[in-house]
Amino acid sequence: MLLAIDVGNTNTVLGLYRLDEKAGLPPKGKPVAAKERFDLAAHWRVTTHRTQTVDEYGVFFVKLFEMNGLSPSQVTNIIIASVVPPLDSTLRQVCETYFHLEPLFVEPGIKTGMPALVDNPTELGADRIADCVAAIERYGGPCIVVDFGTATKFEVISEKGEYLGGSIAPGLGLSAEALFSRAARLSRVDIKRPAKVIGTNTVGHLQSGVYYGYIGLVDGMLERIFAELGHKPRVIAAGGLARMVAADSRYISEIDDLLTLDGLRILFERNRNARPRGRTH
Repeated sequence: MLLAIDVGNTNTVLGLYRLDEKAGLPPKGKPVAAKERFDLAAHWRVTTHRTQTVDEYGVFFVKLFEMNGLSPSQVTNIIIASVVPPLDSTLRQVCETYFHLEPLFVEPGIKTGMPALVDNPTELGADRIADCVAAIERYGGPCIVVDFGTATKFEVISEKGEYLGGSIAPGLGLSAEALFSRAARLSRVDIKRPAKVIGTNTVGHLQSGVYYGYIGLVDGMLERIFAELGHKPRVIAAGGLARMVAADSRYISEIDDLLTLDGLRILFERNRNARPRGRTH
């Protein structure tokens, strides 16, 4: 089995794939729920903790496996995409100590199969690479990936499967937190779709402004990208907040919660023979 780990600033997502499963990835262009992806044995979304030790992470991961009737010994390969550099050495030690494996990190030098037409391809985040690789494989080009995480990333992919560039905006949760922390008389509210745009109390005002204001940001950015491209590609939403935001977007046509994990699976397959990795001793 392959353990794919996507380490974000807010959440860490883990997926356990069966490498011997002939079903492979879902058919192109047909969204498939996690429970219907026969090569995905289990997946988890947990909070990213920068201060946890190797043993704390190791015990936590082992417990996740045990809750699903799985064992770390079933893992034969590990691939990691991390945007939190201070955790890289910790996770490497977790893999070596608890799984007895040397992980493959998505970093400069890895084979992606995706031309990156940007000024400095090495600046492209590991999660963004995984998103784009999976989008090309699953949906083809041209397309746009909008990944809703701590930051919201817009990734533009050409008809030929080239990464053209994109943009980064503050995420929905980050934007709301900034408002709550800087406005003394505004208390925190649950971020969700309100019943009306025109609120009749403070909670309703905040929920409307945060939610629909963010929809406006997303659709406004997409409209400007469309104008610059001269056409409207398919738009795929990924990330933890994708389902919340995509429902009211005028342009998002697909929601793929597991896009980043699928990208890691594809990247592993493209690099498994380039950098052989066995169990550590």
